[in-house]
Amino acid sequence: MINRPQALGRIRDSYVVHPAVAIEGPRQCGKTTLARLIAADEPEVAFFDLESPADRQRLTTPEQTLRPLRGLVVIDEAQRMPELFPVLRVLLDRPEVPARFLLTGSASPELIRGLSESLAGRVGILDLAGFDLAETGAANWSALWVRGGFPRSYLAPDDRASFVWRQDFIRTFLERDIPQLGITIPAETLRRFWTMIAHYHGQTWNAAEFGRALGSDEKTARRYLDLLAGAFMVRVLPPWFENLGKRQVKAPKIYVRDPGLLHALHGLGDREALLGHPKLGASWEGFIIEQLIALLATRDTYFWGTHAGAELDLLVMQGGKRYGFEMKFGDAPGATKSMHIALADLGLAHLWVIYPGEKRYALTENITVVPAQEIPELVTGLKAGTVLRG
Repeated sequence: MINRPQALGRIRDSYVVHPAVAIEGPRQCGKTTLARLIAADEPEVAFFDLESPADRQRLTTPEQTLRPLRGLVVIDEAQRMPELFPVLRVLLDRPEVPARFLLTGSASPELIRGLSESLAGRVGILDLAGFDLAETGAANWSALWVRGGFPRSYLAPDDRASFVWRQDFIRTFLERDIPQLGITIPAETLRRFWTMIAHYHGQTWNAAEFGRALGSDEKTARRYLDLLAGAFMVRVLPPWFENLGKRQVKAPKIYVRDPGLLHALHGLGDREALLGHPKLGASWEGFIIEQLIALLATRDTYFWGTHAGAELDLLVMQGGKRYGFEMKFGDAPGATKSMHIALADLGLAHLWVIYPGEKRYALTENITVVPAQEIPELVTGLKAGTVLRG
């Protein structure tokens, strides 16, 4: 088992101000394991797994069942019973709440609506993805990139077993998980759409093009995108634009969030296959973006681009300053005209180029090339208000 101290710490911090915490994320990303780790330190625990018919039956009269409980109450896969959320609101509004609640759930319209409508201001939310570099050890970045962060994929005995698991996960997600959310899109249609996103990974979203490819319309394509984004399978990275006197890109970029699933959708089973694939650079870009967002634990992230060709892969706001990141899969990346334009136009405090090498070096006073394995150190410095330079 790989320890996840950052996620555990954020849950414990949330309990300082909230009587309940919700862990949201895709299936098989480690939510239940994390909940059990929290429960292991509690003297009194009640655990409800809503995928179990017996536990669902116990909660057919939720207020009568939950009201007397003390200590920690874990409700696993809470989206399976959205009618619980109004009851939880009543229980959490008691003057002295005798129990703390820990909810886990695969993202769904029911879960999101329940949290926003019934539990707003009463629950802390942790978005949990797969393993990150701080958890696996930064030196293991290559395996994390190729296999992705889902625990069973990353910890598989070999690349073949990892690839088979990911293929099975994709099939199960489409054929079982999506219908359980009450969504009636045919599995093959959604798989074709997901595969299209894999081919457009790292590119700007074009609803009209996706709609034509599906034999449908822009509204349908956007609905499919929102569905996969809401299930934590796809990241829609918003554009940053301001009054610069330049025509700027205003469409978001799309990425398959987990690199292992991206590679499975492309049929890439190991590192050798990936290194020879046209999406190599885009895969690297998406992988590093996910690592940075996960470790920074922020949603204040964007990409930036102009119609003249200048762009920035990731723009992050931290401590009132703007920082930029470029991802380059090469032996010795250099500074580009686009980087200098981004520095000047966006007023960046610093720009880092993340690459798969081993040595950090400065390109200019404000541009530093950093190995992927130093990302945790870089992020720690940013949070502390210091800048990692060459």
